[in-house]
Amino acid sequence: VTGVQTCAFRSKQWYQRRVRAETKITQQAGQVWFPDSAYKTAQAIKDFNREELPLIIFANWRGFSGGMRDMYGEILKYGSYIVDGLVEYKQPVFVYIPPYGELRGGAWVVVDPKINPDAMEMFADRNSRGGVLEPEGTVTVQFKQRDIVQTMKRVDPRYKELFNTIQENGSHLSHEDRKRHVTELRNREAYLMPSYHMISTTFADLHDTPQRMVAKGVIQEILDWETSREFFYWRVRRRVLENSLERKIKAANKKLEHGQIQSMIRRWFIEAKGPVMNYLWDDNRAVVEWLSSEEELQSVEENIKIIEKDCLLSKIDKLANQNEEVSFEAIVSLLHRMQPRHQEEVRKMLNAASSSKEESPE
Repeated sequence: VTGVQTCAFRSKQWYQRRVRAETKITQQAGQVWFPDSAYKTAQAIKDFNREELPLIIFANWRGFSGGMRDMYGEILKYGSYIVDGLVEYKQPVFVYIPPYGELRGGAWVVVDPKINPDAMEMFADRNSRGGVLEPEGTVTVQFKQRDIVQTMKRVDPRYKELFNTIQENGSHLSHEDRKRHVTELRNREAYLMPSYHMISTTFADLHDTPQRMVAKGVIQEILDWETSREFFYWRVRRRVLENSLERKIKAANKKLEHGQIQSMIRRWFIEAKGPVMNYLWDDNRAVVEWLSSEEELQSVEENIKIIEKDCLLSKIDKLANQNEEVSFEAIVSLLHRMQPRHQEEVRKMLNAASSSKEESPE
């Protein structure tokens, strides 16, 4: 499990200067990756992968520190080490945004499941937030002050009235009346600006809710903190068992992709449970019990043997099509190695094939 330091802390570093060593203490903010903490995170991920352990990341970072000192400390290089570790990770990886936690900026980029979709999954608590930009930053970029002023002209009746009066009757107004209207317009704008800014920030924050993340497909599911422990217990067991089964299927046929294997396992599960119970595929506990059953494992092993057999037959068929003379000699060699009853069956099949060809019209 990889966690986050959420409060400010002091970092102590040793420096060797001439005769004596000196320590330097620097203040570091919480929820931020610095060069030293990013390197420790990357190193921990690589160690877990080497030990073949599943990984759970409690993601509550607001990004990487981007100061000049951190750039000199190679923060970008150590951040890329985190990406490299997750790309190479062979075991299941679960990224979980805890209650009232948030995942922002470059921190979102380095733990995005898209960098290793076969191994990584992301989940979020109902009260968490996630997005590259924070609401304030989104409003600053997408809904600037001039856009807020245009909204005031469209929505607020008093502001619209004052603006139209100045625009339409500005030339007919006296200098004092025009100045009074302009001052009243500016005062109205200053009065409305905090409310409109707060509304726009709240609207931008709605795009960072877990419900919106599910709709955009960036997380798998919304979790509640009270039941998250039970959920991850069964989810981790299911993914570990599925990975073990996937390795066996890969050994039988190396050409199969991850998606094909997952579809194959799902088909076996539905065949075992029946079409009516196909909804249980989304139940982690039901899948774990199916993969742990001795009776079901026997049928799964038989299916794997069939896959291996089909793979070998396809290879033999491919080799036979490449060179007919070699394939003929191989068949003769195989016939000599067969038991007498198998040889008799092959003769019958060859006689039946030749007779069918003679009977077929030209």
